[in-house]
Amino acid sequence: MSHLFRNNQLAWIAIGTNQGNSQALYRRVVSRISNHPRGLRLVGKSAIYRTQPVGNVKQPWFLNGVVVVETKYGPKALLNILHTIEHSFGRNRRREKRWGPRRMDLDLLFYGQRVLRTKNIKIPHPSLHLRRFVLTPLAEVSPQLIHPIFGKTVDMLLQDVDDAARVEHLLF
Repeated sequence: MSHLFRNNQLAWIAIGTNQGNSQALYRRVVSRISNHPRGLRLVGKSAIYRTQPVGNVKQPWFLNGVVVVETKYGPKALLNILHTIEHSFGRNRRREKRWGPRRMDLDLLFYGQRVLRTKNIKIPHPSLHLRRFVLTPLAEVSPQLIHPIFGKTVDMLLQDVDDAARVEHLLF
């Protein structure tokens, strides 16, 4: 893989949406990420998956997937960019219900092999290993990526996940 940036890093971002025209929103957010003016370059993306919601909130199924970007930004700056993109798609984190519907949800899953735990940022994402809807597209783009805390590949985490929620590959 050729590198665009000096001191660059690969980052894996989960995308989720279940409000409005989810297909169009999903495609628009991938386009927004891939056309970011500078400092981000899309280097991989999964298929789109239709996924059963987690939690006890009655809501439509989600569309989920994962993109891989090469970035010159540090993890905190990248997370701020992702939150800005979410907000531009109508997300208001303060008004949403936990496990509730999302117009757009962007989660920073991994930032290279970095482990970072602060009040505002947790890398790797602390519950990615528990969620089939994250692991399935992640395994598609980076099956041999090793979780820096658990020492297991994404494929191994997917095989071990205890999550019965349905995840369906979409063909559109």
